[in-house]
Amino acid sequence: MFINRLVTAEEMRALDACATKKYGIPSLILMENAGRAVSDAALEMMDDMPEFSNVLIIAGPGNNGGDGFVAARHLHNAGVGVTIYYFGDRDKAKGDALTNIEIAEKMGLEIDSSRDLDRLKSAIKDADLIIDALLGTGVKGELRPEIAAVIGCINSRQGRILAVDIPSGRDADTGVALGPSLSEGHVLEDAVIATMTVTFAHKKLGMVVDAGGKYDSGKVIVAEIGIPREELYPDRAGVFALTSSDMFPYFPPRSVDANKGDYGHLAVIAGSVGMTGAAALAAEAALRSGAGLVTVAVPESLNDIMEAKLTEAMTIPVPEGNARAFGMASLDKVLEIINKCDGAAIGPGFGRDADTIAFTKELIRRLEKKSVIDADALYAISDDLSVLKDSKAELVLTPHPGEMARLIGTTVAEVQSNRLEVARKFAADYGVTLVLKGARTIIAEPGGNAFINTTGTPGMATGGAGDVLTGLLGGLLVQEVDSQTYMKANMAVYIHGEAGELAAKRLGESAMIASDVVNCLSDVIKKFEYIKEYEEE
Repeated sequence: MFINRLVTAEEMRALDACATKKYGIPSLILMENAGRAVSDAALEMMDDMPEFSNVLIIAGPGNNGGDGFVAARHLHNAGVGVTIYYFGDRDKAKGDALTNIEIAEKMGLEIDSSRDLDRLKSAIKDADLIIDALLGTGVKGELRPEIAAVIGCINSRQGRILAVDIPSGRDADTGVALGPSLSEGHVLEDAVIATMTVTFAHKKLGMVVDAGGKYDSGKVIVAEIGIPREELYPDRAGVFALTSSDMFPYFPPRSVDANKGDYGHLAVIAGSVGMTGAAALAAEAALRSGAGLVTVAVPESLNDIMEAKLTEAMTIPVPEGNARAFGMASLDKVLEIINKCDGAAIGPGFGRDADTIAFTKELIRRLEKKSVIDADALYAISDDLSVLKDSKAELVLTPHPGEMARLIGTTVAEVQSNRLEVARKFAADYGVTLVLKGARTIIAEPGGNAFINTTGTPGMATGGAGDVLTGLLGGLLVQEVDSQTYMKANMAVYIHGEAGELAAKRLGESAMIASDVVNCLSDVIKKFEYIKEYEEE
């Protein structure tokens, strides 16, 4: 179903080994295919350059460098001027890398093994394209100063840089840069900043799970190198990157005789005094998702405010507890409302009064309809997660890192340092879909699959953006689209991020607000709908 699988360095090594041992594919063929893919990408990057352009390949001692030597050979045969700077010990070279070094030597390719940084800087200045084949996916720990200095030289160039498999200096599993910041006589960079990366078989997890910052992979091309498809796409849980192609199947055209009852009824349980905006944002986003009906339940003293704020959504006042918020007095009425609907979005703007916390715990225990749990509802259950296992409903939790840290009793730093495993473990332990928000939001489902979102913008770091996601997700949950709960979470997160990008494009990251994201949802969803064109006969 999902083709954008992400792999760790160890998983990639296992795929290579499987191709060789199980299928008898020589590893030299895999390297040949990899290097050929790099040369093809290089030629594409130089398509607008003068004939006989000059390519500089910076090769390391391992298989990544071997890929670079293969690419050098193919570029040379295509008539391109190629120089190889080799940062390895020639006498210790072995295996497929050694084979390709020897071929390059016999072909008379220019190979500089001096490790002279001044000569390298001069070569970089004169090159039309640099190919980074220095380090591969197996690198762990802090880089040696010499290698970090080479990376600094590469990044000094303001031109085109093509990385082989992964930009040198990035951890293939986490995406973090590995190098030191300074070394005597040199100002260093932590990782290569690439214009394009040709990666093999699958994208590497670290290229997606980390927001990237300035350590960019550029345009990423996934090259097929000969590993059998059955091994690339096994029938087991994995980690996947979300892309627009994953969204298209889930917005079919509406029937000509459709009515609002066909598209679900969402209950939004939200708001307290001073925080009615959270309820309004969630309701408006739910309506934009395509939900047929949205009913907002609010503490009774706030109903007039909600009626003024909302036009298309219905509102129902419920008995309230302390502090003009939900409380135990609200429970029976709220459950009645939810049970008449197809699902619920719970938590935005609840507040943290003790009576509200007691109400929230009992509400979740007694839920039977699929629901999104967010914001103050997450705070309420953080000291008693048994309510999640007691609930009969399919639940989606949408914590930001601070809320996640409170839920599992750790620090934000610990959550952020291991986001993927934190999300997968929580989803499996509690049988919920877990949406861990952030620069690369992670969606984890109980069966072990995890999805990393690729949309969004720093402009979404604004109050109410999370409430928009809650409403959008709730609205998708209640629609009878043929997809599982976690897929609807994927859809909501992806669309929410793209709407944020559109709002930022129109208004700028600093000036955009949450309601701007709501206003952009329709433009994003529209492009995912199947559009049938009718032609006159």
